[in-house]
Amino acid sequence: MKLPSPRGPLSRAVTEVLSSPVGGEVGDLAPLTRRALEHSVDLLADDDVQLTLYVMYELFYRGFEGVDDDWEWSPDLLAARRLIELALEQHLSDRVAVPEGVAPARAAVAEALFALTAPTPGPSVARYVAKRATLEQVRELLVQRSVYQLKEADPHTWAIPRLVGRPKAALVEIQADEYGGGDPERMHCELFARTMRGAALDAEYGAYIEQIPAVTLAGVNVMSLFGLHRRWRGATAGHLAAFEMTSSLPNRLYGDGFRRHGFGQDTTEYFDEHVEADAVHEQIAGRDLAGALVQQEPELLHDVLFGAATCLYLDEVVGEHLLSAWGAGVSSLRTA
Repeated sequence: MKLPSPRGPLSRAVTEVLSSPVGGEVGDLAPLTRRALEHSVDLLADDDVQLTLYVMYELFYRGFEGVDDDWEWSPDLLAARRLIELALEQHLSDRVAVPEGVAPARAAVAEALFALTAPTPGPSVARYVAKRATLEQVRELLVQRSVYQLKEADPHTWAIPRLVGRPKAALVEIQADEYGGGDPERMHCELFARTMRGAALDAEYGAYIEQIPAVTLAGVNVMSLFGLHRRWRGATAGHLAAFEMTSSLPNRLYGDGFRRHGFGQDTTEYFDEHVEADAVHEQIAGRDLAGALVQQEPELLHDVLFGAATCLYLDEVVGEHLLSAWGAGVSSLRTA
């Protein structure tokens, strides 16, 4: 994956640093980061800030062509990243409604999560794709989703060594399915890549990063934020629970939308696989991961619920962006 083109002064400064040899002059990124945050009107829609954070996180995944791996632990980059993370955490805390009055017990947490993620009437991306989306829009959906789906499960996997007992076993069980049960051809990221190829899209990791808007990057960034910090292990569990609980029905609708345009099983298999797999995963994630984790560590109750509510909030933000663009007859993707 190549370093993406900068989208503002902060991302330009960071990409210039990463393009230089480790040990060279970095400069003080903190003042530039603070200025970018101070001038940001909407942090989730800020291309400069979200791309910067995405680039910093990607150093912990697959990295970039021509970028020295030692930049991963650069104190200057980590200090700047920390400023963005704190601002993002505050932004979400101010906007995400967390359920109250939930007892710190396994069954109570699971019940609260199922109530929080229950299907609601009204517009949704999945319903739109099933009934109305054009061929170009369903292909566009794949491009939007590719920034996460081509590394599906990886952000949540960071939590495995931070858990013990039942929650750890539950997370491993879910992730083992996500990674194909040991079969590389059945890994969900590979199934998604196959879907992209079936829709005549480039399935190379990061191929469409230039076209991914800030709100979509923000959703992936929050997964990495939760996953890369031990203090957010509860939020990771809650986020994954909500992610799995809201997956089965939408994926059925996505599959219907692609079949409506004549795509065959090779292309729809990704969606069909998730209809069945996530119907099981939602039970494991709600009860044995999130619920059992709170039972072990009651102090994580708020974080678990916050992670779940954040997942739903960001999904709504991205959904509104897609439907607004498509309703106006324009692309939801970013143009250079």
